[in-house]
Amino acid sequence: MSKNNMSKFNFITPAVYEIRIIGDLDTSWSERLGGLQITNKNPGDLDSVSVLIGQISDQAALSGVLNTLYDNHVTIISVNMLKYNDE
Repeated sequence: MSKNNMSKFNFITPAVYEIRIIGDLDTSWSERLGGLQITNKNPGDLDSVSVLIGQISDQAALSGVLNTLYDNHVTIISVNMLKYNDE
């Protein structure tokens, strides 16, 4: 993302995020995590990773998702903003 594009992003801007965590996360967690789509990579393997992708309404909602993962002792590998709504 260029610096000019990033200047439109702020605390209340909705954005699409990708969150990667260690282990297989059951898809039933989707509702608890704001409707994020859950995909498991290498399911059942010791190196399995779950990828959560979806739009999150703002930074407060992102914090809520991350806190839910933390409260459930889920190890977060990365959090990336893929796209934000600049309208």
